[in-house]
Amino acid sequence: MRSAGFRLCVAVAAPIVLLAGCTTHPGDVGAGTAATVVVPAAPTTVLDVAAGPGAAIAVSAALFRRSPVVVVSTEGDAAGAMTASAVAERLGVPMLVFPRAAANPPDAPLGRELARLAPDTVLAVGTDGLRAALERVGPAPVLTVAPGAGGAEQPTDLPDDLPVTKRPQPVDLTVLVDTTHTDTTRTDTAAATTARAAGARVVTVRGTDPRADPDTIAALRAHPPTTVLALGGGFGPASRLRARLDTATRADQLPGGGQVLLPGRRLVCLYGHPGSPALGALGEQGVERAIDRVKELAADYAPLSDVPVVPAFEIIATVAQGSPGADGDYSGESGVEKLRPWVERAGEAGLYVLLDLQPGRADLVAQARRYEPLLRLPHVGLAVDPEWKLGPDQLPLEQIGGVDAEEVNRTTAWLADLTAAHGLPQKLFVLHQFRLSMIRDEADLDTGHDELAMVIHMDGQGSTGQKSATWRLVVRARPEGVAMGWKNFYDEDQPLLSPEQTMAYEPTPLMISYQ
Repeated sequence: MRSAGFRLCVAVAAPIVLLAGCTTHPGDVGAGTAATVVVPAAPTTVLDVAAGPGAAIAVSAALFRRSPVVVVSTEGDAAGAMTASAVAERLGVPMLVFPRAAANPPDAPLGRELARLAPDTVLAVGTDGLRAALERVGPAPVLTVAPGAGGAEQPTDLPDDLPVTKRPQPVDLTVLVDTTHTDTTRTDTAAATTARAAGARVVTVRGTDPRADPDTIAALRAHPPTTVLALGGGFGPASRLRARLDTATRADQLPGGGQVLLPGRRLVCLYGHPGSPALGALGEQGVERAIDRVKELAADYAPLSDVPVVPAFEIIATVAQGSPGADGDYSGESGVEKLRPWVERAGEAGLYVLLDLQPGRADLVAQARRYEPLLRLPHVGLAVDPEWKLGPDQLPLEQIGGVDAEEVNRTTAWLADLTAAHGLPQKLFVLHQFRLSMIRDEADLDTGHDELAMVIHMDGQGSTGQKSATWRLVVRARPEGVAMGWKNFYDEDQPLLSPEQTMAYEPTPLMISYQ
């Protein structure tokens, strides 16, 4: 059954009747009559409804089959909403909201929901005007209670002729509510109240991705959810939400908190290869000094950033070389055990780590697989430098290479599958670029893997004017929604940009590296 005014998204192949197969918890008669509560049959249900009076109706329709009492407040009445919320939870009955619109005939959504619930009494929390309006809308007698005096959440006494009710038994249901719509001036308060009144456990989320909120992650881990109802289409589709919930309850958190990399943080990286100063600033010192150095860099950006700044290493794992080597791919691959001390020590120090591939003639997926033991760590992502991706007749330093979107897409699919299979937080995937030819068919890049955050990293060097021109080209070519990164070169840039100058670019880089 679908109540008017909202759509239902569930993780099943065919449409279902909402109440079919639901678990029912009928009220007991004795100390009072409880409302009849139902639990959706699907493991994960998303109510695609916007904030407003319809949100409370949607939750009521999803969870209550009938209720002896329904509590109603007026949209925009903060004091009335506080009192109505407390009373509804105390009684174990739905809380609905009377819209501001003047015309609310019985066949409008509120009237239809009241008729469906068939209450013995409607309790109006507010003015006599609300009571009169409800008497025009609903079939049940209306009683009035004033909001709690002096800011109190609930009145001292309820009407003597209010039916005696009994709270429903707790149900095995977790309801997710976006906290941006839960203060008492917004009507999603009524939706959350209705869920708690039904015996459900309400978990709040800052936004609609539970992986992004450390507090939500903690709440979900304390009581891993089985059946879930999410309020708001942004949580869906249901299959994606279930995967995110599985990650939230299983995966470690990232440096900086949460399990989603971007856009909720900014990475400041030291780039290079351990023990090789010629390949970048990271190799100019040992691991401990490198950690201190990148933390100092990140601290310079913290006052300029609207999101937390996380220090990071970008470690060149495979280095393009002038000779073919034993495998003929013109790429020297560092062993996993050689890199592990740097990778693990960085994680202990709260750093994120990127493993950078300069693949030569090697296949990207095959080369990435070499580092699977390190990529299974929660704080390790992958970067690709297409400058060093060579065709069968190309040589390093003689031509600037490039990579096809198809090969990148095979690599990101493999990395996303690895992330999902091992219950890991979101991984960063970076493509370096300073010429458009470096990423062929760029518009065909698959950016839809929920397990990955993608960055196009502009790593050109030279004068500020040259770099700015390259930046504009790279920004225009990137697929929609992909974040941007920027590289500063200590020796080659003339001049080296300050943190303030680097942050002035639009869009603001979410990954800034130093070589």
